[in-house]
Amino acid sequence: MEALTESEIRAAFVNCSKGEAKRLFVPRDLDTRPWADLDYLGWRDPKAEDRAYLVTEQSGRRAALVLRSPSVAAGRGSRNMCSICLTSPEAGVSLLVAPKAGRAGRDGSSVGTYLCSDLSCSLYLRGKKDAGAGARLHETISLDEKIARTTTNLAGFIAKVMN
Repeated sequence: MEALTESEIRAAFVNCSKGEAKRLFVPRDLDTRPWADLDYLGWRDPKAEDRAYLVTEQSGRRAALVLRSPSVAAGRGSRNMCSICLTSPEAGVSLLVAPKAGRAGRDGSSVGTYLCSDLSCSLYLRGKKDAGAGARLHETISLDEKIARTTTNLAGFIAKVMN
């Protein structure tokens, strides 16, 4: 993923108002993120643990999502599998729910998926962050194939939010 600026991230939100995108928390350490190892940038709001955000670029188009989840602590101890990267990290997996884009979202429609609670799918996948013992199943496919599967799974979730 290419490095993004705060203004690029704010402009990419598809499931909230421009005013909400302007007010939401964006990490201040964007220049130190491992962009080359990221399939998406994900973070939690430090002042509201039930809020999370995700931004990615697919087919030359950026999309950022506002997500809601149970508190991080609620997922601890759970070794469920992330639907995006197929990892079961010690940090847990949370149901993250996104309001749908447009009128459907304003009318209350949402979609959800199970994601790594710390939103570190890309780093677990590449072995840049330790997910813990038994967190990844042994697979015979290459890293490139795992990355392609992850980005396909993410694109599927984003498509559900957009439709």
